[in-house]
Amino acid sequence: MNNRDFITELAQRTGYTKTDTQKLVATVLRKMSDTFAQGDSVNISGFGCFEVKKRLERVVVNPSTKQRMLVPPKLVLTFKPVAEIKQHLKAKSENNG
Repeated sequence: MNNRDFITELAQRTGYTKTDTQKLVATVLRKMSDTFAQGDSVNISGFGCFEVKKRLERVVVNPSTKQRMLVPPKLVLTFKPVAEIKQHLKAKSENNG
């Protein structure tokens, strides 16, 4: 689902206009980004938790040249869904597989 489809469906479900829905989604995403920039996590009840974690520096080896390189530490955004979502996805994959 792309952004346009998401906004259209969300607008239909909520009864708001597409413009208002787009503004609302943009505001939520901007606030989440600001929160991540501060190093804080965002927990959405019934959905999951977005968290900023620090990935430590590590040494990697180029398989073709065998050259070792140091990858510097960096911040990454992780997501941990609630158990209900995990169970739903597991059930769907078992039914399709």
